[in-house]
Amino acid sequence: MNAKILLLPGDGIGPEVTAQAEKLIRAVGDIYGLSLTIEEALIGGAALDATGEPLPADTLAKCAEADAVVLGAVGGPKWDNPDASKRPEQGLLDLRKALKLFANLRPVRLHPALASISPLKAEHIENVDMMVVRELTGGSYFGDKLEGDDEASDAYSYTRREIERVVKIAADMARSRYGRVTMIDKANVLATSRLWRKVSGEIMAASYPDVAYETMLVDAAAMHIVANPSRFNVIVTENMFGDILTDEASVLVGSMGMLPSASLGEGKAGLYEPIHGSAPDIAGRGLANPFGMLASVGMMFDYSLGMREVARQIELAIWNAVSTQQCTLDIGGNLRTDEAADAVINQLSDIHTKKVAFI
Repeated sequence: MNAKILLLPGDGIGPEVTAQAEKLIRAVGDIYGLSLTIEEALIGGAALDATGEPLPADTLAKCAEADAVVLGAVGGPKWDNPDASKRPEQGLLDLRKALKLFANLRPVRLHPALASISPLKAEHIENVDMMVVRELTGGSYFGDKLEGDDEASDAYSYTRREIERVVKIAADMARSRYGRVTMIDKANVLATSRLWRKVSGEIMAASYPDVAYETMLVDAAAMHIVANPSRFNVIVTENMFGDILTDEASVLVGSMGMLPSASLGEGKAGLYEPIHGSAPDIAGRGLANPFGMLASVGMMFDYSLGMREVARQIELAIWNAVSTQQCTLDIGGNLRTDEAADAVINQLSDIHTKKVAFI
């Protein structure tokens, strides 16, 4: 296999965890005999400082040529100027739009060894294994904006097509999991949510009668995610709700540093990033948990490169590293960022050569 992978380190801890992603990608190439070309480009605050743009034209051109894009994080206090016309986060939003990425997949799975560090009681979080499918191109994040001294507004809109394509992805995923989809909205208040409820109901009834389907208001969903999270299998929801709920769900697994994500469109090329953000308070200290990034690389091998077995073995390697406490401080270990990544790579090598399973 030949594949071109573009790394966008970004800001804060982004460069640190992206360096670990590169190590893992190169190790996978060596272990499995793959021809993988890796390039790097600027995005976010780093790009603003160097070029004056959060998404330079050169970066976008390289993204368009890549088979997959791996992103670290964007933003930080240095660029937190409310009056700025250009912000690091615009780079990420513009990239999603340019690559036509409309579905963000965020798996949330609890490792038993981490149950004790979750702020929730163990009996509430056992068997947590959900996939959140978040719509990425619509809603208030991309609507027309009015911003003044005394009034501001964000246009909030959705089309039937935007809803249909992301609901179909969620329903297809449910068929390969436990066969349940929960569509989360605010239909008692928002017109856009009523369209979501109408369109998703029609799709599920017509094309997915074998998949159990329910709707739930977002405030109720926020409650159930902490009170009874194992009731969820596949969640599908609009842009802002998905952003907020997945950050809430990250608490279940003990650390936001554990969770990966994949942003997909109609083709195989995708954008892969951990959900943790730039964490500027720990940047440069070797404290960042690399597992969310390494798991994102695993998703890349699955969804963009079509190598599900490699993705599965990366997942096993991370799982085994956690089981043996070869991990960073935030999840009970004492390793630095690079050491934790090395532990995963060593586990991956053992899994491949010795067929080691879960520990």
